[in-house]
Amino acid sequence: MLDTIQRFFQQALAEPERSDDPAPTLERATAALLCEVMRADYHTDEAQLVALRDLLMSHFQLSAEAVEELMEMARDEVENSVDHYQFVSLIKQHYDYAQRCELVRMMWLLANVDASHNALEEHRIRRLADLLHVSHSDFIRTKLQVQGKVG
Repeated sequence: MLDTIQRFFQQALAEPERSDDPAPTLERATAALLCEVMRADYHTDEAQLVALRDLLMSHFQLSAEAVEELMEMARDEVENSVDHYQFVSLIKQHYDYAQRCELVRMMWLLANVDASHNALEEHRIRRLADLLHVSHSDFIRTKLQVQGKVG
């Protein structure tokens, strides 16, 4: 299983132009980073899973079945990955700055599902935002936007 996932990402990263449909790759990378935020505090509750499903369905316009499959693959990839490089590099390669900011906003939405994110989730989002080259001011702006919606 791990070999299959590694081969997939090596092929996608090495030859993204040859892929007929790069969207699933980007969807999986996005879902994997969102899963990273969700599991940052070592506790995943049902509300976060529902929020992740909703975020993926609305962001990518996917069916419920496709989202379930995407979530399963993303969780497997996150569990078996050593670092975030494969996900982050693919997103940086294909997403413009505004799309990367939107991804950080989605991370905050997921972290704030329980209305009180913790320091571990914030640290993970900060780290991912840095890796995605999202400025600190946009990191804070997206955080405050989401907290305004929640609170």
